[in-house]
Amino acid sequence: AIPFAFVVPLPAAASWPFIAASVTVHLGYYALMIAAYRAGDLTLVYPLMRGVAPLLTAVAGIVVLGELPPAAGWIGIALISAGVFVLGYRALGHAPSRAAVGFALGNAAVIALYTLIDGQGARVSGNAWSYIVWLFVLDGIPFSLWMLATRRASFIAHLTGRSRRALAGGGLSAAAYAISVWAMTKAPVALVASLRETSVLFATLLGARLLHERLSPRRWAGVCAMVGGVVALKLA
Repeated sequence: AIPFAFVVPLPAAASWPFIAASVTVHLGYYALMIAAYRAGDLTLVYPLMRGVAPLLTAVAGIVVLGELPPAAGWIGIALISAGVFVLGYRALGHAPSRAAVGFALGNAAVIALYTLIDGQGARVSGNAWSYIVWLFVLDGIPFSLWMLATRRASFIAHLTGRSRRALAGGGLSAAAYAISVWAMTKAPVALVASLRETSVLFATLLGARLLHERLSPRRWAGVCAMVGGVVALKLA
């Protein structure tokens, strides 16, 4: 993100408190995500985090931003969240960890919180791309310092040994969230947050095409639910 900081103008003064708040909340997001994956299975934690977050964002958006989705919007949000659960969940052979469930649900709330912060911050910044660039520049500093303080050798080894893959993955991740933040300046936050989770749909279809993974009836149901949700949001 640093090279782009020399291209875009500085965000408006009103947006800097939002950037500071978002950087702080994102640190909580990283910590809870790590804790959740350590405590439970990916197939439990990921659907809970990504499926519950849009619903919480929609409810919080009503209270904080006064954005009340129409009936079709609620249907779309519910269908997409249901699709995330269906596509991501795998039957577990043991009782799920209460700690994992707690961390995952807590992180869903954190995702909803930083989504609302960034949506409003980008709106008052005067230039959404300026907000996005400076958010990513500043977000990388405390996380890097945290890694250097706690996992210096491993962190440096990953940076030097996998620099190209890290740059590509980091760039794609940043671009994906940047588009989401920009979109929240054009549409209600709750609807954008739900559409963002359709990445699970594309991952499923790419897995079937490129990795030859079988789409079971349950997974087809999840695909149909998400497509129906997208159509409902478009009608909203």
